[in-house]
Amino acid sequence: MGETWHSLAIENVFEKLGSGRNGLSQPEAEARLKIYGFNEIKEAAKRHPIFLFLDQFKSVLILILVIAALISFVLGDLADAGVITFILFINAVLGFYQEYKAEQAVRALKKMAAPQATVIRDGERRRVYARELVVGDVVLLEAGDRVPADVRLIEAVNLGVDESALTGESLPVAKDASMVLSGDTPLSSRVNMAYMGTVITRGRGAGVVVATGMNTEFGKVATLVQTVEEEETPLQKRMGELGRKLGLVAVLACGVIFLAGLLRGIEVLEIFLASVSLAVAVVPEGLPAIVTIILALGVQRMARRNAIIRKLPAVETLGCATVICSDKTGTITKNEMTVREVYIPHQMIPLTSQENAALSGGRGQHLRLLFEVAALCNDAELRREKGGWKVIGDPTEGALLVAAERLGIKVNELREKRPRIFEVPFESERKRMDTVNLWDSGAVVCVKGAPEIVLGLSSMMLVDGALREMSDEDKKKVLDANRSMAERALRLLAVAYKEVEVKDAYEEGEVEEGLVFLGLVGMMDPPRDEVKDAVEKCKSAGIKVVMITGDNELTARAVAREVGIFEENDFSMTAAELEKTEINELEKIVERVKVYARVSPEHKLKIVTALKNRGHVVAMTGDGVNDAPALKKADIGVAMGITGTDVAKETADMVLSDDNFATMVSAVEEGRTIYSNVKKAIYYLLASNVGELLTIFIAMMIGLPLPLTAAQIL
Repeated sequence: MGETWHSLAIENVFEKLGSGRNGLSQPEAEARLKIYGFNEIKEAAKRHPIFLFLDQFKSVLILILVIAALISFVLGDLADAGVITFILFINAVLGFYQEYKAEQAVRALKKMAAPQATVIRDGERRRVYARELVVGDVVLLEAGDRVPADVRLIEAVNLGVDESALTGESLPVAKDASMVLSGDTPLSSRVNMAYMGTVITRGRGAGVVVATGMNTEFGKVATLVQTVEEEETPLQKRMGELGRKLGLVAVLACGVIFLAGLLRGIEVLEIFLASVSLAVAVVPEGLPAIVTIILALGVQRMARRNAIIRKLPAVETLGCATVICSDKTGTITKNEMTVREVYIPHQMIPLTSQENAALSGGRGQHLRLLFEVAALCNDAELRREKGGWKVIGDPTEGALLVAAERLGIKVNELREKRPRIFEVPFESERKRMDTVNLWDSGAVVCVKGAPEIVLGLSSMMLVDGALREMSDEDKKKVLDANRSMAERALRLLAVAYKEVEVKDAYEEGEVEEGLVFLGLVGMMDPPRDEVKDAVEKCKSAGIKVVMITGDNELTARAVAREVGIFEENDFSMTAAELEKTEINELEKIVERVKVYARVSPEHKLKIVTALKNRGHVVAMTGDGVNDAPALKKADIGVAMGITGTDVAKETADMVLSDDNFATMVSAVEEGRTIYSNVKKAIYYLLASNVGELLTIFIAMMIGLPLPLTAAQIL
């Protein structure tokens, strides 16, 4: 179905699907199952493994080596025949494995489907196998569930969904069933939809199934993975071309020798042996073995640099890369939400590694109060682990707790000392969370949420340790600070509080009247420390770095600018712009675009195709299901080892075990060394073979005895 379900109101969706809030009847569901088929990812018709294996013997160079092996066997040189046969076998196995990988990627996709689902049929709640879901079914969703099909949400209560596998972005998405969006809203911004394979992280909800099986977003990715054809690596292309040229030289040389021998009256057997020797002299029979050894040694060196090679030719391809297309979250950034700046009336405070220095004087008391309130109005938890903190819960809330701990606030002790006695959970409609906590002899209301909402509920503010009323001018300064921080791509929360009496029960409106505004907290997923230097290395080596992300354009540009990817005269493009741009038009501007935001799997594929059409050798990083088609299309696909899905890893040529962009740059440097070594080996072997060829050719042309036999050459 080609409907943009996110752009329709709930009742219109039900009308188009012939369903309702009580779901389908069982007979209707069974009838639709016959029409639409099972809700599952289908694998393309597979070729028999034997045919895949035999396909590996098609190249000219391989055929010449097959002939060389046969000649060695006929001449009784079993050792050389065995070595060449072994080389041919290893080459065939490697090629077979590469073609087999796509099937494994689709199987990994299938594993991400939910086994069962809770639906409403005939007005009753029941459990069914997820593969039996049909369009129009009403599905119930709870925290921990894997979404079993693509659904238009009809109810969302504090519903958060982890869409990282599909969009690549790590933060859970807050869903809102009441929203009606424009038709061109990108996948990552469709807050009224939930997609197959994503995971419910909090809250509960319900949705009506709008797509199943191969019609889901997951299904579309599977189709792309199955239909994208892998291309030869630069080395494979050059080896193929070399094989064709050597084959032509061998045929011409043999023809000339045979004709010259006949004209000189030499016996046919002697001419045949001379021709065979000449043909064998043309073939650098040791080349595949030497190339394989060089690549294998390169694999070992790369593994020591945290780059795991899954496909041997990828080692050499890295050395030829001219463009690196990198994801943002977790590759260029740390994948850790971190508090970067705090605004308190009326000053901006950057939080660096020297946070404790900020806790001096009245400013320090203000910051302590702000982060105590933020830690109490918070459902996340922290666990101390080797090398840092592990956040359990929402990453944004976790960032507040980590900042509090770094400022010297013991969060667990604070929560024990000031227990929660009332709460109003965060909801997307309210855009805030409230708690009431015991505080000394009374209680305190703690509030955090969207700046414009919290500011609207505040009538007082804390300035230099004293309370005073907020004027319109004060609120304007806060909004100006909010705008300035947002322009730097910071994710913002406002924090406020007020003192109240201890009671048995509280009303929502009562606790939110007349709040004291404490400040704004700006967070972001910061770039890795080593990325900026790695980007500079790429530029020095003539490699262009491009950021492709599912995040919004403002955030993407800010991060890209900070690490040196995005500069003054560069451009960025959004999914909406990519959608309107034909591939030939994209090819004209692709050299100047350094950031692509809010992109879908189809867009990533389009970007890689445009770059390759411009003659670039493209390395593409990715970790999610959405990256799989582009990983396969790129000259070298690089998956993340820590955050990467099985689908991405199965499709990729290389896996970064530390998810670090700098590791990839190190691997490219290693790849260039390996590529140089391969070229030297080819030149050396060809020089040797040319010498043998000329020796035999000249000897035959001037009537001398055959100086080298085929066995001696081999």
